[in-house]
Formats: sequence, structure tokens, C-alpha cells
Amino acid sequence: MRLSRLIAVTLAGAAVVPPLAACSSDEPAPGKVPQAATSAPASAEPTDEPDLHPFTGKPATALRPVLAVKIENTAAGKPQLGLKSADIVYVEQVEAGLTRLMAIFSSKIPPKVGPVRSARISDLHIVPQFGKPAFAYSGAQTKMLPFIAQASLWDVSDSRAPGAYFRQPGRVAPYNLFANTKELLAKAPKASKAKDIGLTFGDAPAEGGVDKTSYTVRWPGARFTFAWSEEKKQWLIWQDGKKDMAAEGGQLSAPTVVVQYTKTERSQFHDKNQSYTPLVHSVGKGSAIVLRDGKAYKARWERKSEEEGTTFTTESGEPMNFAPGQVWIALASRKPVTP
Repeated sequence: MRLSRLIAVTLAGAAVVPPLAACSSDEPAPGKVPQAATSAPASAEPTDEPDLHPFTGKPATALRPVLAVKIENTAAGKPQLGLKSADIVYVEQVEAGLTRLMAIFSSKIPPKVGPVRSARISDLHIVPQFGKPAFAYSGAQTKMLPFIAQASLWDVSDSRAPGAYFRQPGRVAPYNLFANTKELLAKAPKASKAKDIGLTFGDAPAEGGVDKTSYTVRWPGARFTFAWSEEKKQWLIWQDGKKDMAAEGGQLSAPTVVVQYTKTERSQFHDKNQSYTPLVHSVGKGSAIVLRDGKAYKARWERKSEEEGTTFTTESGEPMNFAPGQVWIALASRKPVTP
């Protein structure tokens, strides 16, 4: 795999200033008739910031830098801290059929996150759609370091920003490494701000949804179940038959869950036990199931390049709107496979 060097996209722009008519006195020139004002009042001038956040569809007054964090997702590392504040949570397959998370923060950034774990090659294919975000992780295989150096990201790992990390008392290594997000972002002052990555939010499709109380997704070594709570209007998250609890308290949940079916194959990397690292193909096209409002919708996904985001459409080709709020995206295979 070759990763191209990407130029970070900076969101910038200038407010359009309406033209002002020049005049030398309060009276119209001879033979001229005063014209009706055509310029908009100052309060109506457009701004550079959107009304809704591109990652959540919720009201936003400003776009902040993007922070991506690789987080442990086995029983030994639970409960995780900070996930409740994430805009998007990706579930990725790693060695031995287990899963690891990549949490994307921008609209709301918690003070601390963790446990922070090592990076995988699939991460480097996901992050370019965010421009050049700050990427927090704790190490990687030596052979993968050149790929990280070429990737479109600001490296704020524990080796590049050691002062941002700390060991959490009461937890066992390597599941006790946490990070202070303010210090992570301080080490990446030019990290790209949030931008459109293809997601759409709004009313659910009028047709096509099937009532669902729960939906289960399997990997070779992990199982997620998303159960609808009518009271909370959220999909409560269960992993391997147990409630997925947050360190802050309460069960993890999201108003929208996307099961994105992708091609998963063996990468060139493997661990010390010769267990190969999966390469999850998040660029291309395929099918998906979108869970929202207690219903499951068949959908299609497409991502044309690593620099572009992923669009989700209904079977009829209309935008597949998500419910405003946090989005979980489970990158899965129709038939679980261990590379």
C-alpha cells in the first residue's frame, strides 16, 4: 500500500461585504432619482460557520480542530473514558478477530480519553477524509512507522507528545495509558477543523425502514448488539453479551448506528504471534444497514478516494439521513473473516 502525501484542507473564507454607494451630499444629484437600498443590513451578512455541525447535525457556533484517538476495546480496557463525548466512533477489526475503536472528537472534546492503544494500517485510510487531524495513539509496528510519517495526520502519539499522557491508577498496563486532550491538541496547532465528510442529517426516509428492537454485528472474536431504547431514543450498546458501560457512568449509546459492510483482507503487517493485521477497505462502495428511530434501513455507501468522505444513500438513491447526534460506524464484513 502506498499512502500519498496529502495537503491539509483549511476551512477559511471571508464574509461577503455588500457594496456601499458613494455620495458627496445628502441630496441626490440633479436629474437623479434616489434608488431603493439593495444592500442587506449588517446583521444579515453571511458567516463562515455553519448552523449545524458536519459530524453530528447538531447546532454549532464554531468549527474546532479534529482529534482522532485510538482506543482499546477488549474487556481488559473497559470501561473507556471519553467515548460519550465523541462525534463519531469507528469500530475496526484488528488481530485475532478482535476490535479496536477510533473515536473522532471535534464538537465536544472531553478533558481525558483512554485507554489509548496502538495504531493500525486501517486507521491511515480513514483519517485523510478529515483533512489533517491530530491522531493520538500509543505506538505502532516498526514497519508501519514510515506509513504514519507519510499519512495525512499530525502525530500526537505518546512518543511525539509524551507530556500529554499519563498512567491511570487502578488499571493494569497496557490498559492504563490515558491522555489529556488539551495537551494533545496543543501539540497539533494546525490540525484541520471539522468539515463536510459526506454525512447528512435530518428526517428519516418515509419508506424502507423495518422495525427493529436490536441488531447484532459479529467479527471473528467480538460481537456487538445495538438495542433500541424508545425511552432514551438511543441504541444502547452491548458487547459480547454485556452492557458497554462508560467510565463517566451509564451505558454507551447513540441515536444512529451504521453497519458498513466492507472488504477485509490480510495486510503486510502482523504481530509477534504471526497473527496478521486486517486491512479494512473504507474506500470504494458497498452496502450498509443504518439504524435510527427503532428502524433498520438498507443503504449504500460510497467513498471515491481517501481525501473524500463517505456518502450514504437509500436504495432509491436519496440521501440516507442520520438522526442528529453521535454516530457509531461499525466496519464489518458480511461473513466474518480472520485474515
